[in-house]
Amino acid sequence: MYLVLLPTIILSLSTSALADCTREFLRNATDAYIKVQRDGAVKSPDPAFAVHLSPNLVYTENFAVTPLNNSILNTSLPITHNFSMHDTTACSTFTELVILPTNTTKPYLIHTRIPIVTTTGDWAFNVTGYLHYSSLETWDPIPAAKRDTRAVVQAGGDAYFNRFDNASVVVPWGAPRTRIEGGALVTGTLSGDNCTMVFPDTIVVTDRRYVVDEVMGTVDIFEGFPGLGRSQGNNPMPDSHLFRIEAGKIKYVHTVSHCVERGCGMNGTSPFG
Repeated sequence: MYLVLLPTIILSLSTSALADCTREFLRNATDAYIKVQRDGAVKSPDPAFAVHLSPNLVYTENFAVTPLNNSILNTSLPITHNFSMHDTTACSTFTELVILPTNTTKPYLIHTRIPIVTTTGDWAFNVTGYLHYSSLETWDPIPAAKRDTRAVVQAGGDAYFNRFDNASVVVPWGAPRTRIEGGALVTGTLSGDNCTMVFPDTIVVTDRRYVVDEVMGTVDIFEGFPGLGRSQGNNPMPDSHLFRIEAGKIKYVHTVSHCVERGCGMNGTSPFG
């Protein structure tokens, strides 16, 4: 399952809201969103969440317009892990949620920028692996004197995707250079600042949408990933990549991808090493 919320869903794009687009404003929005998803209360949302909804609400799920009452937001989910970043320049947010399976709830990995949701049958999906490997990482705020600029943080993520269609692109990897794909851990071979990973060089990744948080050194890129076992025409695979950038180097990558065909036709095996 894949969910996308346009920015007007989480944030009111009124002039007053944009003028007050502070970290506190965005943090209140993500806190309220998490509470609504935990409670499954989108039919009667907490006032702290409702104040962020645009009167011209557009909600899409799997790239299809979906009534909120029929969406994942109307299902109470026992959230095990959450991480949020806040982009005061674009007035946008990103939230990562992990929901472990219970007797009444399926497992989910939710990337919310806009949210993306994956579940059993999606790319390399393993919710316990995702939670385990994520718990071994450090995602603390970066001290002010060591923060990269917005351009540097975004450039790290762009270099990663530019490498998919150009073998000459140098991806700025830094230790420990780990990548979690739906729950599978990919590390590659690190030599100095170079990390050898298997990449294709013919895939053009387009329609990139960014949330950047310089304080956290993070950029999330929502995009359509071409191919990979899509069984319904040439539509790109809904995909989200979250990058942690420190001193211009990619330290961690978290990816979640929604497959139309179970396992994207790859049986959960990454072609990228």
